[in-house]
Amino acid sequence: MPAAFKPRRYDARSPFVFDVRDLGRRAGAMRQYDRDVPGDALLGGKATLDGLYRTQGVDLLLDLRLESVVEGVLATGRISGSIEGECVRCLDPIEVEIDADFQELFYYDLEDLTAEEAEALLVVEEQIGVESPAHDAVMLELPLQPLCRDDCPGLCAECGARLADDPDHRHDTVDPRWAALSGLTVAGGDADEDPARPSSGA
Repeated sequence: MPAAFKPRRYDARSPFVFDVRDLGRRAGAMRQYDRDVPGDALLGGKATLDGLYRTQGVDLLLDLRLESVVEGVLATGRISGSIEGECVRCLDPIEVEIDADFQELFYYDLEDLTAEEAEALLVVEEQIGVESPAHDAVMLELPLQPLCRDDCPGLCAECGARLADDPDHRHDTVDPRWAALSGLTVAGGDADEDPARPSSGA
């Protein structure tokens, strides 16, 4: 790593930043934390994954154990709670439970790290930040196509009706090849009259 590299300082106001000074760099020392963290800060705004999930005003529980090891501080955590999602088939709101585990080692020594790794995996001024590993763990936990139920029939492709409310919902369709003939009439009579049949007045 270049000698001029300076690790980025953590924002002490962030709920994802923890002071590890109490561990004293003594291998085996441990601290446990339970903390509410804002879902929108963790997942990057009011909506995530193309708007399938909404996190504004939602708090998630961060359960974190910090353990001093020879190389640095081992952070073992779990993010739990629920956020509002949207069924990809019927677009109804649904509640999605989150229970995501993560583990990350924050190093004291820069020697074996690249500049990119050091920004996320480093003890800086006796502080660590777990936002990045917590975010990645939750994103891996969230379904890419959330459903209100596995057999959700979705919406009618023609009118948008919710098919779960009307299982027999359907539309009568006319073969487009014959649709142009439906308005034709036979000369001298109606469309249903057989032109080959003699008229009754003959």
